[in-house]
Amino acid sequence: MKLLVTGSSGLIGSECVLQMSKSFKSVIGIDNNMRKDFFGAGGDTTNIKKRLLSEIHNYRHFDIDIRDRNRILDIFKQEKPSAIIHCAAQPSHDLAASRPFDDFEVNAVGTLNLLECARQQTKDSPFIFMSTNKVYGDAPNNIPLIELPTRWEYADDKYLNGVDESFSIDQSKHSIFGASKVAADILVQEYGRYFNMPTASFRGGCLTGSRHAAVELHGYLAYIFKCAIEHKPYTIYGYKGKQVRDQIHSSDVVSAFQAFLNNPRAGEVYNLGGGKDNSISILESIEIIKSITEQELIYSYSEINRSGDHICYYSNLSKIKAHFPDWQIRVSIKEIIQDMWNSFKIGLK
Repeated sequence: MKLLVTGSSGLIGSECVLQMSKSFKSVIGIDNNMRKDFFGAGGDTTNIKKRLLSEIHNYRHFDIDIRDRNRILDIFKQEKPSAIIHCAAQPSHDLAASRPFDDFEVNAVGTLNLLECARQQTKDSPFIFMSTNKVYGDAPNNIPLIELPTRWEYADDKYLNGVDESFSIDQSKHSIFGASKVAADILVQEYGRYFNMPTASFRGGCLTGSRHAAVELHGYLAYIFKCAIEHKPYTIYGYKGKQVRDQIHSSDVVSAFQAFLNNPRAGEVYNLGGGKDNSISILESIEIIKSITEQELIYSYSEINRSGDHICYYSNLSKIKAHFPDWQIRVSIKEIIQDMWNSFKIGLK
């Protein structure tokens, strides 16, 4: 059995390689380190690639751009993967606005290239797409909220456990990034439903972990942690710093993927985040990081929030838990930050 992972040097892709290499005969990674092009040296994933190649004996790496459909087709013809996990992406709201063609070509066209190659060569192989909650645009901001001392919270009992998959993705501001991910998300669903392929879009909350090559434009929790321990100034954009996100560790994301590979369905959609229990505001993040690391974050505040940003968002996990009852969130917020702190201290030695 062969597993194909795109974005294999990124946070989720590398976690897929590390965890799933034990259950697949061969793991094939596709990653051309576009993150460095997008974000500069802070986004460089070269060291992660080197680590995977040195530690995972059955891992092979291809420096291929997913926009190159001929080379992608060659890989599918040669390798015939029995499962595909597509994590490669341009992941930033802000960067998408300045590089819209790159954003759409990577996120939407790259996904189409992979889907069509899979349809032609490995139609029955499960295809997992790492989507995003930004497909809902800023529509979650229309949910009535109450203001608490350190966070915003949903006032409507309908959203007591978060936003579910029935929430509209239409008639809202997505950002250019969100729009390209909507296109990819719908394509993944359509290939599942139209061609009866085992596909799924996992609409991620904030994905995080100690291997995140976080930068200001992407990777909120890992980046704010980095700023705190390296004494770099951090800017809070709007909403009094009380904006809320659910955080999910990369290992919990991959275990959800494994559950789907074990029992695939056609054209499915799952909200995948930390849920209400693993939700946290910026102000709360600052305090938890301080309690674990004893590091005080240096920050300033801007009244101007990021365009299309969510005030409060966390995932309703009812559907994924119903389909895969053995899956659950295993890494708490405090454990996520402790993992980052432990990894940082190891790096100092």
